[in-house]
Amino acid sequence: MTEQDNAQMLNGPELEGMEEYRSLMDVFHGAVKRFADKPAFSCMGQTLTFNDLDRLSANFAAWLQNETRLQPGDRIAIQLPNVLQFPVAVFGAMRAGLVVVNTNPLYTEREMAHQFKDSGAKAIVILANMADKLERVLDRTEIEHVLVTELGDLHGFPKRLLINAVVKHVKKMVPAYSLPQAVSFRKALKAGASSTHREVQRELDDIAALQYTGGTTGMPKGTMLTHCNLVANMLQAEAAIGPGLDEGKEVVIAPLPVYHIYTFTVNCLFLMKTGNHSILITNPRDLPNFVKELKKVQFTAFIGLNTLFNALCNREDFRQLDFSRLHLTISGGMALTKAAAQRWEDVTGCSIAEGYGLTETSPVVSFNPVDAIQLGTIGKPVAGTAVKVVDTDGNALPLGEPGELCVKGPQVMKGYWNLDDETAKVLSDDGWFQTGDIAVLQEDGYIKIVDRKKDMILVSGFNVYPNEVEDVVAAHPGVVEVAAVGVPDDNSGEAVKLFVVKRDENLDEKSLREWCKKELAGYKVPKHVEFRDELPKTNVGKVLRRQLRDEEMAKQETA
Repeated sequence: MTEQDNAQMLNGPELEGMEEYRSLMDVFHGAVKRFADKPAFSCMGQTLTFNDLDRLSANFAAWLQNETRLQPGDRIAIQLPNVLQFPVAVFGAMRAGLVVVNTNPLYTEREMAHQFKDSGAKAIVILANMADKLERVLDRTEIEHVLVTELGDLHGFPKRLLINAVVKHVKKMVPAYSLPQAVSFRKALKAGASSTHREVQRELDDIAALQYTGGTTGMPKGTMLTHCNLVANMLQAEAAIGPGLDEGKEVVIAPLPVYHIYTFTVNCLFLMKTGNHSILITNPRDLPNFVKELKKVQFTAFIGLNTLFNALCNREDFRQLDFSRLHLTISGGMALTKAAAQRWEDVTGCSIAEGYGLTETSPVVSFNPVDAIQLGTIGKPVAGTAVKVVDTDGNALPLGEPGELCVKGPQVMKGYWNLDDETAKVLSDDGWFQTGDIAVLQEDGYIKIVDRKKDMILVSGFNVYPNEVEDVVAAHPGVVEVAAVGVPDDNSGEAVKLFVVKRDENLDEKSLREWCKKELAGYKVPKHVEFRDELPKTNVGKVLRRQLRDEEMAKQETA
């Protein structure tokens, strides 16, 4: 770095506190000791205290160590929505020294098979609702141990039986499956309670989680996040957000999925460390029941994203809630629009502080100070973090000029799992990570995202990579060629649009979408399809996605 380069960087304050921890387990044990009887997580009216979380996770760790052949460093997939079993499984697995592979419950069989095989997962904790999919892909994986849990498993009797019966027999949400080797999660906890577990000391450089993210190669890549990455980002989140929180006293609504890195770090780690109470919302898409849950608690903080803020503010029942204790709202996962921020503040009386991050940065890179929010920006770099923008040749640009945003700090991933070449494309030898986002560094220290370099599409905070969608569509016998791009969408920020050249003249939008639904998670399924005689290409035959996007933007502007 030259002195000129330093003048063109923005730096967060010094990061403090890393020396106190050897791993995430030190953080966990410290929180349990300090906040023993305080509520840690609640879901559907059931609450786990920090002591409960300690006891149940120890039981799970004991089962893993005494009833399986799993060794420290082995991978365990956890495919759960926002339920109490999630933090129990995560902390139990980590106490046994395992690496957590967070898995999206919306995944199709194809997506599950890829992630399990790629990660080399040897065990899985899965919700019964999707166990039928696991049955069909299990022989393509290395998974030896299957634990199945039902939605109400950590609720007391008789509510547990009622929830599970309604889900299975009334709502018909559990397709039939046959997994003879599967063990009930409840039985595993019970068996673990009658044995002891051995605390496994992991080091800061050991991998704690494989967090899968989309990639330009078309298939998701496993981001190696170490104990150091996650402890650092937890401390960075605490330094940035903590001044706006009352330790051990906050009631925080957590509607975003805990398997996503955003909620995983903020709720499972940072808010756990600070002794605060996270209310897990299992199905935030069910807005009427979501609002009913909100009526039951005096919440003080809300973690969300743009589409959710819009959807809630459009509901009369939400607008009638008591927001007198709400003093912190955080947005991440996708760009926050000024209109949504203003509407939320009008309805709740609470302004929104927007942050920015990526899976590869654990995720938090920057955050708007709660007492100095600058709408339209992603805030300032968090502690211990340096950011710069570079041109296409990698040269640092002056403040005020747009370029690719690069990040350096202890939260930057170790690399992509078993993909050294892919890692080298985005992570330099001296630790700079290329985000693929185009940004401007302002003179006042704030950062503004102005565009994306990558073709990645952001649907309700989820990454959708065009290559993956195109690979699925191109396999349809009625398709000659295809391009997928992101187009603006009022509900999800962006939506996937397909441009298709037909081979079969009878091919229509409905049948193509049905094809996609079999292979892609719902948020990746194209919302729009346009058939064309040909697609724009470069002189070497590469489809020009950028031109297609520009055409769509021009339509929006003239509409």
